Amino acid sequence: MNAQKKTRVLLAPLDWGLGHATRCIPIIRYLRKKGCEVVLATSGAPASLLTREFPDLEIKQLDGYNIRYSSGSSLFGSMLLQLPGIIGNIRKEHKWLNELLKKEEFDFIISDNRPGFYHKKVYSIYITHQLLIHSGKGKWLNGLLQQIHARYMKPFNKVWVPDLEGTKNLAGELSHPFKQLVQPTYLGLVSRFETVLPVEPMYDLMVLLSGPEPQRTILEQTLYHQLQTFTGKVLFVRGLPHQQSSTLPLIDHITVHTHLPAHQMQQAIASSEIILCRSGYTTLMDLIRLKKKAILIPTPGQPEQEYLAAHMQEQQLFPTLQQDQFDVETALQTAQSFSYEQPFTDVDFNWYQQVMDELLKSK
Repeated sequence: MNAQKKTRVLLAPLDWGLGHATRCIPIIRYLRKKGCEVVLATSGAPASLLTREFPDLEIKQLDGYNIRYSSGSSLFGSMLLQLPGIIGNIRKEHKWLNELLKKEEFDFIISDNRPGFYHKKVYSIYITHQLLIHSGKGKWLNGLLQQIHARYMKPFNKVWVPDLEGTKNLAGELSHPFKQLVQPTYLGLVSRFETVLPVEPMYDLMVLLSGPEPQRTILEQTLYHQLQTFTGKVLFVRGLPHQQSSTLPLIDHITVHTHLPAHQMQQAIASSEIILCRSGYTTLMDLIRLKKKAILIPTPGQPEQEYLAAHMQEQQLFPTLQQDQFDVETALQTAQSFSYEQPFTDVDFNWYQQVMDELLKSK
């Protein structure tokens, strides 16, 4: 690295839920630790979240994809209708980046699942855990989507996968498809949290909401209604970093936050007996990092979360319950009888730093 000039990195996370932004937090921290200047390209909820974590970082306003789930059971039909807009956004972000690079110079570009965010003259890295995309419509369509995704990844210099290489991994066939169409670099597991010593629980239950609308609100209403008669102490985190105050009715035994920054979130999870949450991949990495017991509620009709939830249960990492059948008492009984295996170590969460060191040495 040139001591006279900071290495400049432009980083853009996808706005589909908050997981893409939150898993970029340790990457941003490490780049800054190594003396790099990091500039963010994002907007909306991811921008609000990352601004709270890094208030001094420059953020360039890049429009999100604004993907919404159907309130029904099928994501496939909803995504099909939004496909022209998604393709348009990919082209739009590529054009936006080209215009920016006419005015500013960067040494590296890091795109978390934004396929158009690359440039042929700047070393570009694409982050994804979905080398195989589950469609929910069978292997033939999964294979077609894998080919399309691989085509979008081809212009990038590197593909980083936040998972472990080999048979001990977290995302199963999503990150380790039977047929590899790209040559990825596995980052190891990536979490914004650090390991902590066990603490005395302050809450019997923590609800950790996330994901695009309207399903986030549907689950929020279901859980908040059921928890009104729950006798234990509850921490309810809504996953809305862009909101300043809660609109939910006040209930004595439920503490509500619209959002918590990383250090407070870590303390909250560590001091909660059981976590109720979606089966988003970043959430799973965070829970495993803190060695917490959780019950997964996959987003209805989202094949990736449904696959991950089933895979977690099969591996005895976390149990899962369906949203339309969810009952708090049943959930707690399920948690009490579940084994909660913990096969991952601190080393698995530090591997990404070696990958990034190699990148920076190449500068």
